[in-house]
Amino acid sequence: MPNSSSITEFLLLAFADMRELQLLHFALFLGIYLAALLDNGLILTAVACDHRLHTPMYFFLLNLALLDLGCISTTVPKAMANSLWDTRAISYTGCASQVLFFIFFFGSEYSVLTIMSYDRYVAICKPLHYGSLLGSRACAQMAAAAWGSGFLYAVLHTANTFSLPLCGGNTLDQFFCEIPQILKLSCSDSYLREFELLVFSFSLVFGCFVFIVLSYVHIFRTVLRMPSEQGRHKAFSMCLPHLAVVSLFVSTDMFAHLKPPSICSPSLDLVVSFLYSVLPPAVNPLIYSMRNQELKDALRKLMT
Repeated sequence: MPNSSSITEFLLLAFADMRELQLLHFALFLGIYLAALLDNGLILTAVACDHRLHTPMYFFLLNLALLDLGCISTTVPKAMANSLWDTRAISYTGCASQVLFFIFFFGSEYSVLTIMSYDRYVAICKPLHYGSLLGSRACAQMAAAAWGSGFLYAVLHTANTFSLPLCGGNTLDQFFCEIPQILKLSCSDSYLREFELLVFSFSLVFGCFVFIVLSYVHIFRTVLRMPSEQGRHKAFSMCLPHLAVVSLFVSTDMFAHLKPPSICSPSLDLVVSFLYSVLPPAVNPLIYSMRNQELKDALRKLMT
């Protein structure tokens, strides 16, 4: 059996064996990728160019769009190339880089979504303190903390995973390099270290989720006590896109990693991994621009 020192490449799971279906998958991924680039690029440009959007809420939305672009660019181009050139191979270094950047962007995005829930909480529950609690310096520090924690989180996971001896072959049952699939190739009990790190990570993720839930409990209590119907409508319009993005992000990720073993299959794993790694970055800009009149006006102004 080969060990990790002799592995120079991994074989990813192909979407299909028929050439026509491979080209269809390439076209589908290309369309989704271009749509994600266009949508997130428009939000980045609109927020950067329109001075009316230079507020904490849109500053964090700009960070979210950057992370979405990074997240989808880590996995989809390689999947498109493999489908187009009828190959499954990814180099050892390329696999490690894919794991590093995917976890970095994914973890940072979850941190930014948590910060955005705090932004909504302060804006609605403590509007008089909004300027002092979320000044430009505080926003920059929170964004830097989100990106920095995501990078540290990614380095720990990547270093720990690729330090394990691998003797279970080099075939991954996924269309991109994913830690649970790499751990299946480990032939050492040291994979328990990574399991402990995953448990610790899950605890952090759960803590952020509880923080988001508690923030929205306070937000909805405050909104329901508002005497003005127009004020309630404005508050809900501000919160619902963020809540929808968080729900999509958390639900697809939880289903991907916590689904019961009885319903596991390579085809289902491909579909679920697509839902949590490709769908949110492509859909998030649409969700945010759907009910946000300020963003719509900025995009309309940008287009004309």
